Amino acid sequence: MDQFHQQRQQPQSTKPIVWTIAGSDSGGGAGIQTDLATINDLSCFGCSVITALTAQNSVTVAKVDAVSQEMLLGQLNALAEDLAPSAIKIGLIANQKQLELIARWIKSFKCRSLAFKTIPIILDPVMVSSSGDSLNSESELDFTPFKGLVDLITPNAHELIKLTQSNIDIDAQHGFYQASCWLSEYLDCHVLAKGGDTHGWQGDNAIDLFVCEAVLGVSEEHQFQRYWLTAPRVLTPNNHGTGCTLSSAIAAFMAKGFVLHDAIVMAKAYVLKGLTYSVSYGKGAGPVAKTGWPSDISYYPKIAYYIYNALLLDSELNNDAQANEFVRLQRDIGIYPVVDDIAMLAQLLQANCTTVQLRIKADSLVSSEQLERDIKQAIALGRQYNAQVFINDHWQLALKHNAFGVHLGQEDAILADLPALKSAGIALGLSSHSVFEILLANQLKPSYIALGHIFATTTKVMPSKPQGLEKLSIYAELLKHVCPTVAIGGINESVLAQIKHTGVDSAAVVRAVTTANEPASAYLKLHKQWLAPEFSPHRASDSPIDLVTRRPQLEEVCDE
Repeated sequence: MDQFHQQRQQPQSTKPIVWTIAGSDSGGGAGIQTDLATINDLSCFGCSVITALTAQNSVTVAKVDAVSQEMLLGQLNALAEDLAPSAIKIGLIANQKQLELIARWIKSFKCRSLAFKTIPIILDPVMVSSSGDSLNSESELDFTPFKGLVDLITPNAHELIKLTQSNIDIDAQHGFYQASCWLSEYLDCHVLAKGGDTHGWQGDNAIDLFVCEAVLGVSEEHQFQRYWLTAPRVLTPNNHGTGCTLSSAIAAFMAKGFVLHDAIVMAKAYVLKGLTYSVSYGKGAGPVAKTGWPSDISYYPKIAYYIYNALLLDSELNNDAQANEFVRLQRDIGIYPVVDDIAMLAQLLQANCTTVQLRIKADSLVSSEQLERDIKQAIALGRQYNAQVFINDHWQLALKHNAFGVHLGQEDAILADLPALKSAGIALGLSSHSVFEILLANQLKPSYIALGHIFATTTKVMPSKPQGLEKLSIYAELLKHVCPTVAIGGINESVLAQIKHTGVDSAAVVRAVTTANEPASAYLKLHKQWLAPEFSPHRASDSPIDLVTRRPQLEEVCDE
């Protein structure tokens, strides 16, 4: 077989394809050029549909020429025939005819198959360049043809004024909020309103508003919400292409399988780091640097629910971080059994298990009196064996009887009296199912954060999909040296090595222990396996994204 045919038969890349529909920036700092750089930097393959050619540099835009409708349509059709996208970003649209053509094409494209219907589309309504030059041939564009077709629109404050065409004062916090919510309803999509170019109420921070409606794969308590996303303002003149980079990064992260909430906070971290390391190549503003996967949690935004006419995030975030920490764990967790039976809990403690969780579901047939007796006994056993016994959900009883620790889901953490638990010196474990939830959990400074569910599980109905090993490695890297981590969901002996190779600190097991003939023996076997020398986590030089290429693939989905 000749070399040509050998090359042809090589496997195709697993990188997801992301389209950018935007203008070309001859200066390389924005538009198609920075979109493709961002998409490729984030482990996706970028394709482009050019709407306009611009003659520009780092100082000015000298000329803008829109491509013909025939050429625009030809690019869209050519890509659709061979390079179907996993996400689409739309940037500069040169005129109203182009906008209507793109909207019609997207509507037709989404109707072709069920797979195309779910492709995320991110709209960055570019109107003016960073240098202040207009990029559209018409003073105003009507974006209503995109109503219900795009998933997210990302206007800055200037664009928000044009899109809402109202007298709302967006330089006031509540006006900014009102305009963003109006736009979400008007275009029937989620909104990420960027506040970096507003004045007065933002101070030394850059604060965006995320208006979300129903989002597939996200917990119910994080849908139909409005969030302030706060990051420190980077004082640099080199901010060319900030909006382009943000929107194309969101598209890339969604193409990689992250939900909208995750994609937004990850993209914001990517841009913040890019601004921090940006440099100038010409006489004017330099472009946002492309710095790779955002694995440093310090670049991620603080998240707060909307509070009318108030910018304080949460008392938990505004005091000294060290003073706000929940009690630290007395020892590393390792293998973490989760059981619903007191007798089994006692067996595990007798087998020298040092951390265990009692999870008696609220819908169980156990009476309230028996529930309290079980929890009280579990706490007493923990003291007897000097073990870290966590009580799942029932924080009032845990507080009443002075438990070592409480484990809560995020929906329960919203309702629980966290200051009381903290004052009592009770350790706190929090569940998370995404990057967004990891950030929310970490803001509360818990004793550990559970990451899951990693594989399919039958122990609980989950709105999110199984996270998998690749995402687990990303989550573990994000919290490395920040907070202890626990992997949970579908974990048993057959996948334990792969779990530890991601760098996560410990692993929770349910059915691998509870359905065993001898639970204590099953625990000891898993504990020994976890401590084996060959079970070393990934090297520090490994990128979380590259781990999957080294790790053997699972032959089947594990069921928990």
